[in-house]
Amino acid sequence: MWLFNSSVGRKLVMSVSGIALVLFLVFHLAMNTVAVFSADAYNTICALLGANWYAVAMSIGLAGLFAVHIGYALWLSHKNWRARGAQRYEYSERPKGVSWASQNMLVLGAIVLLFFLLHLSQFWHKMMFAELTGHHGPFDPANGAAFIDFYFKGHFFTMLGYLLWYAALWLHLTHGIWSAMHTIGMNNERWMARWQLISKIGASIICGMFALITIIFYVRGAAW
Repeated sequence: MWLFNSSVGRKLVMSVSGIALVLFLVFHLAMNTVAVFSADAYNTICALLGANWYAVAMSIGLAGLFAVHIGYALWLSHKNWRARGAQRYEYSERPKGVSWASQNMLVLGAIVLLFFLLHLSQFWHKMMFAELTGHHGPFDPANGAAFIDFYFKGHFFTMLGYLLWYAALWLHLTHGIWSAMHTIGMNNERWMARWQLISKIGASIICGMFALITIIFYVRGAAW
């Protein structure tokens, strides 16, 4: 099957899965924005999702997207590494017009993944997973506001770690979004320039909003 056997197919799978993950980020950002303004509204959303079958199905689908995106990224990186042969050991300056992020997408992706696993351990594991297994911690699994307050209120290094995560995510997205559109077919000279700009603006809005909300949670005790 060409999605597995050709480099174009593999890049297409990674691009489509990446775009789907960006859409999830937008959804997650919307939830976090609600938390800033109303703990009750945020907890209502948490209860609506919770361990309901549709939320569990979405989580499984999201995990699948991550697995596909990461797996194909590792596969493509390995293929590229082998294709370079002896040249991979030679030092060379970064070509003109090639961004640092584009040459370090795997490293940036690894940083994003590690902090995402930390985020899962702090929230998903103690919310949806706890509700599914019946092993609750100090808070009701549906009380997402309490978890935000617990992890961010006055915890400087937690905030700093998340801000560094957003910086790595920004670099990953600024290259990843326009690269995905290039793979999908938006690759003429006019549209590539536009998508590069859109990628920077979109990544800045997403990561900037996440950073601002995290700082608000830290300063205001999650705003409740």
